[in-house]
Amino acid sequence: MKIIAATNNRGKLMEIEEITSGLGVRVSSLSDEGIKIDVEETGKTFEENALIKARAVYEITRTPVLADDSGLCVDALSGAPGVYTARYAGEGASDDANISKLLSAMRDADEENRTARFVCALAYIDESGREHVYRGECEGVITFEKKGTGGMGYDPVFYYPPYKMTFAECSHEMKNAVSHRSAALKKFFDDMKIK
Repeated sequence: MKIIAATNNRGKLMEIEEITSGLGVRVSSLSDEGIKIDVEETGKTFEENALIKARAVYEITRTPVLADDSGLCVDALSGAPGVYTARYAGEGASDDANISKLLSAMRDADEENRTARFVCALAYIDESGREHVYRGECEGVITFEKKGTGGMGYDPVFYYPPYKMTFAECSHEMKNAVSHRSAALKKFFDDMKIK
């Protein structure tokens, strides 16, 4: 089974490939397919943005498309950065800039009030154009400072209590076993009967 992942984000693509390895699913990116498209994410939810991306790519390819919109939701910040996760510190902001803004916004939150979750919405459009949406979440806590050098995005400040470490301190395999993206993909696999 071949699926086009509606992304050029190498980190996301690598996670999807690692999670789908051994399942008979071949995932290709937009650049792999020679597709140049810049989709404006105007949705108010992760699900809306994932569908916007999936529909835009499906219109071009008419082949199965999987689009992901994901982000970090912090309880003390009323769910922010949410759908603005990648551009929390402004358009084109670096991971470090986004993390700095987050830690600054959280500076007065004590340990009990630092709960957060990573959220992933996957939109899949099959070969006949039917739309399917799946949501995965992973609960954690925002640290007071960065820890670890792995992962991507906010991983250095997302502490996962069962592992007693941040996602940036985990191996890829450990993160992929419990991540929000993995949870959403598992629902997709179950629905599509992919084993």
